[in-house]
Amino acid sequence: MADQSPPWPKQGPASYFPSIEKKYGRSIAEWQTIINGCGLDKHMAIVGHLKTEYEMGHGHANALVAWTLAGNTAAP
Repeated sequence: MADQSPPWPKQGPASYFPSIEKKYGRSIAEWQTIINGCGLDKHMAIVGHLKTEYEMGHGHANALVAWTLAGNTAAP
């Protein structure tokens, strides 16, 4: 889709991004690097990876993965 940066949309997966950045201490661009480098390609497998390896909640992991796999990119 397109490069995007804050402020994030108030609806949809990106609406979770401010709380994800605050809670887990990484930017959305950093999370996308992790997602793209994890070696997995299925949505739920990547969600599981984020939950297991980074102790991320399901809703936050799901939002990040959905937004990333839809082709969106966070501006660094």
